[in-house]
Amino acid sequence: MANDRRAKVIPRRTPESAAMLANVRRAMALTTALNRLTFNDADEVRAVFSELIGKKVDDSFSLIPPFFTTGGIDISVGRNVFINQNCTFYDLGGLDIGDDVMIGPNVSIITSSHPIEPSQRRNGVIAKPIVIERNVWIAAGATIIGDVTVGENSVVAAGSVVTKDVPRNSLVAGNPAKVIRSIDE
Repeated sequence: MANDRRAKVIPRRTPESAAMLANVRRAMALTTALNRLTFNDADEVRAVFSELIGKKVDDSFSLIPPFFTTGGIDISVGRNVFINQNCTFYDLGGLDIGDDVMIGPNVSIITSSHPIEPSQRRNGVIAKPIVIERNVWIAAGATIIGDVTVGENSVVAAGSVVTKDVPRNSLVAGNPAKVIRSIDE
């Protein structure tokens, strides 16, 4: 299904796909509980999110529900991370979010996809990692797809679709996102 050595391929009707489905069910139950909370329930939000990802998040972590994910256990979050409302993270391929990252509302971070060939499309899932380095700002409505690294200090403009690596200290925008300019201090 995929030739990329960083890709995780999960064929349909296998023990791996059954485990994936069990984790999706677990994540749906936890995100339902998370999405009943409000901005004022910050400690509870951190506790449920920590359970969702299987690791305690730092006290500086902040998330405004609602939030959606397909698994959660493949998400790693640094310190001082802010995730605004209505974000969707498909994390099967692995999602690493560095320190001091800000993620705007309605952002989709999608590590998984399906084969392009019509005859293969329903045969399984292909997942590739996403890395968001330190001090990145992902603005409202952006989409980032698998096998991408967003470099340190970069900004992904609102509504952008990131399909390739973003260099450090860059502003990217568009669909597909392209470097608009460098960011200087």
